[in-house]
Amino acid sequence: MHATGVTAVPFNRTHISDNELDYLEEAVRGRSTCGDGPFTRRATTLLREITGARQALLTTSCTHALEMSAILLDLRPGNEVIMPSFTFMSTANAFALRGAVPVFVDCRPDTLNLDERLVEAAITDRTRAIVVVHYAGVACAMDAIGELAHRYGVAVVEDNAHGLGGRYGDRPLGSFGCLATQSFHETKNIQCGEAGALLVNDPALVERAEVVREKGTDRSRFFRGQVDKYRWIDIGSSYLPSDVLAAQLTAQLESFGRIQERRHAVWAAYHDRLADWATAGGIAQPAVPDGCAHPAHLYYLLLPDLDNRQAFIGHLARRGVQAAFHYQPLHSSPAGIRYGRTAPGGCPVTEQVADRLVRLPLFADLDEAGLTQVIDAVRSYEVN
Repeated sequence: MHATGVTAVPFNRTHISDNELDYLEEAVRGRSTCGDGPFTRRATTLLREITGARQALLTTSCTHALEMSAILLDLRPGNEVIMPSFTFMSTANAFALRGAVPVFVDCRPDTLNLDERLVEAAITDRTRAIVVVHYAGVACAMDAIGELAHRYGVAVVEDNAHGLGGRYGDRPLGSFGCLATQSFHETKNIQCGEAGALLVNDPALVERAEVVREKGTDRSRFFRGQVDKYRWIDIGSSYLPSDVLAAQLTAQLESFGRIQERRHAVWAAYHDRLADWATAGGIAQPAVPDGCAHPAHLYYLLLPDLDNRQAFIGHLARRGVQAAFHYQPLHSSPAGIRYGRTAPGGCPVTEQVADRLVRLPLFADLDEAGLTQVIDAVRSYEVN
């Protein structure tokens, strides 16, 4: 119970899928719990079916998948990588670790995605990649960004941590970049605590991606019988998760449709039942452009200002509802200033959004009573 006597609704609660505990026991009892076991192969097949990726490689985190992307693109000190300022620090950190300079571009005020209209002005002769982040699983403007990348000869990497199951036009998110990354952190739609994946859409990168993930060795080729021994042939690290985690992930992926159905029902209830309240209070709801299909990863509201945002979070907490703000701008963070640079025009939209945004509880096990409690608590807030 909450301190006020109201049952608490947490911000997130992990869903336990059918077969999840059985698969975990099977993996442990199989006595072969390192990576690339039978559950890794099953999870990989399911992930490729959902995303349409040429190859999918499970990793220990989305952060590590991003680090692999930086290695595979052969980034060197002084190279530049364009990305939004409104994102998780791993998006920038992975490339800064290779000596590349993150170039921070502002976000769009509607979708909160990288503003494609500002990208060209950020491109220089040192630009090697554009990293897009599909915020809340709503697609970036991939046609415009893809055209720019082609014209300037730079790679596109999708940070698709939010976007599993989302689409842009008739294509799944994760299929546009030469590389794309996924997260299976416990806060994601599909989770196994801590893990991720690298999706490889460029056939020229598939074999090297396996090497980088396997500590720079050709171990994968050895186990396929393609070489008689495996050797150190490139840089890399230990990015392969245990088959125990893959067992949990397999069960989650098998339940993907049912998880998504419930999450979409929660998202739609928020969007419909809060619409009049939001309009009256000058509060913005998420925008989903035509041609985009989102995966109901998160539901946010944009309060008028920071004071209202803080008051709103406190108001919900007193009514037993845990809500959360989100990213702080990278361009003005200590590491962002030290390792990156800000594109011309700065990031004023990012700064405003970071102060105003609140995320509501959204998880597959949020029942109707909890959902109604959240909606009633939200609607009882009056903008100051």
